Amino acid sequence: MSNSYPHYINHFPSLLSVNRPHRPLCPMEFSSYNIKPTISLSSFYLIILSFATIPETHVTGSKACNFPAIFNFGDSNSDTGGYSTSYYRARPPYGKTYFHMPVGRYSDGRLMIDFMANKVGLPYLSAFLDSLGSNFTHGANFAYSASPITPQTRGLPQGGFSPFYLDVQHRQFMQFKDRSQFLRKHGDVFKRLMPPKEYFTRALYTFDIGQNDLGAGFFGNKSIAEVNASVPTILSRFSTDVKNIYNLGARSFWIHNTGPIGCLSYILANFPIRSDQMDGSGCSKQHNDVCQYFNHKLREAVLQLRKDLPLAAITYVDIYTAKYSMFSQPRKYGFEQPLITCCGYGGKYNFNSSYGCGETISVDNRTFIVGSCKNPSVKVIWDGIHYTEAANKFVFDQLSTGRLSDPPIPLESACHRVLS
Repeated sequence: MSNSYPHYINHFPSLLSVNRPHRPLCPMEFSSYNIKPTISLSSFYLIILSFATIPETHVTGSKACNFPAIFNFGDSNSDTGGYSTSYYRARPPYGKTYFHMPVGRYSDGRLMIDFMANKVGLPYLSAFLDSLGSNFTHGANFAYSASPITPQTRGLPQGGFSPFYLDVQHRQFMQFKDRSQFLRKHGDVFKRLMPPKEYFTRALYTFDIGQNDLGAGFFGNKSIAEVNASVPTILSRFSTDVKNIYNLGARSFWIHNTGPIGCLSYILANFPIRSDQMDGSGCSKQHNDVCQYFNHKLREAVLQLRKDLPLAAITYVDIYTAKYSMFSQPRKYGFEQPLITCCGYGGKYNFNSSYGCGETISVDNRTFIVGSCKNPSVKVIWDGIHYTEAANKFVFDQLSTGRLSDPPIPLESACHRVLS
């Protein structure tokens, strides 16, 4: 695959091929996908979640933790430049709203990880793979676009997934921890750019990953039941990686569940979803059912991790509920046409996998650049997969207070453990 393809195609390789030669698929070809209609699990999972709502919990304290650093692991939802600096550079209009230029984030502006850093009084995180102008004194970002939890059979640059799956990110962190202390001993500029040893135990460790594992199943010609069946293995790998990072000294964990990808344009535009398979917000029920199941099992995994890692403070964060509210009640929160892509071109959802945001395209003898909508601040979806800065800020505001967290503590107090 050449660099002329839009970056987000690399998140989901089967937008390019599903057991076929390397060529772009046109929308009509998705009719052969094996997404089998099933009896909706929405009601079932909502019942489960209603009985498994966040219980009244007690934590070891509530004071601000004064985190000196953040170490982040994830995919494009929190990538601050890893993918852009090492593989495919983001182009305008990415970054237009806040930075007024592309800065490696796949949004028109800031991501949730940016707002999180600001909330705890830290600068924006430098991407671990960005060698130019980076400052790692207050942490590092190991998130990389197209990254899953589990390794995938097809990787970049053939239109596949990132080779920096979660275990690789953990290993990068392990090297970073060792090498940063070696460099600090040299003094001078190195000492000013690397975190002190004590920061690693006192830092906040954030995770936002899993969407690409589900996407790999959806676009890999698997049925809904088959994607669900893969979830326990995915989360087993996740738990192992969290334990490995804990063994390197991490103690405070902030773990996001996955959002409602059945509401995103790249799902709605590329799968043959009937009207009776959509919910009242226009989202795909069966795709969101899988997300709900993933989140239910993730929460179980977090409860087990608390038992296995007695010195850890682990906060489970319900990002799904916050994101879905923008699709179910857009006017209440100041959004318009939440299912329509802001920076895209073509079709019902202003999205086509062959016409990426910022790409120069030719249609009907016209050549033009796929540009942004006039007012991203009222849009939810930026480029068909990622969210606008306005949406990211809204979700952050919902999560940072602790209202949607287990235990229900604010971000700045996430070092406090749940009492048995």
